[in-house]
Amino acid sequence: MDRDEIRFSLVEELPAPVAAVRIELLLAIVKFDRFEWALEKATELGAEEIVPLAAERSEKGLIAAAGKRAERWKRVLVESAQQARRLRTPDLKGAARPRDAFRASAAQLKLLLSERAGARPLREVLEPVALARGNKDAARVAIAIGPEGGWTDAEFASADACGFVKAALGTNILRTETAVCAALAAVQYAFGAFRPGNTDGDAIASES
Repeated sequence: MDRDEIRFSLVEELPAPVAAVRIELLLAIVKFDRFEWALEKATELGAEEIVPLAAERSEKGLIAAAGKRAERWKRVLVESAQQARRLRTPDLKGAARPRDAFRASAAQLKLLLSERAGARPLREVLEPVALARGNKDAARVAIAIGPEGGWTDAEFASADACGFVKAALGTNILRTETAVCAALAAVQYAFGAFRPGNTDGDAIASES
């Protein structure tokens, strides 16, 4: 065998998990070390698509530099997907204004995390939808998470116009990256990501 040649053989069929929910994460750009940490955890928690948001309260310098960080962010996603043994890497979109990202979302359930009075507890939003779906095909859920300082009135108005539901994670004020972990874990739990039989017939080849 050529020394540079690598051969693979199928030694065992391992069922590939079928997603119970497909998550689109609309994530405001924050300081890059924290943003990259959030990308890593979002990947581990099953986000399928990530849209960086140039929110009004995101730092202007970070927004300007975001394009130059795209390749690094993609590497973070690849490494995180490998660590989590995911078959696919999340799709990283280009940075967008919140109003444009809200309008483009085709999710069936759209959540805007909010600290304002009147936001419904996330559990109250998720449970009726998850129970009504039962074991149907994977639900599509969009989760929009704002920057430090939160969303502006204009961003709230844009989200409302596009069908986003304001939801709260509790009474404590969370950092953006903490909210990512809490929200994605709650959505995965609500839609039964770990229910038995959540696999299809695909197989993963092992290296011989």
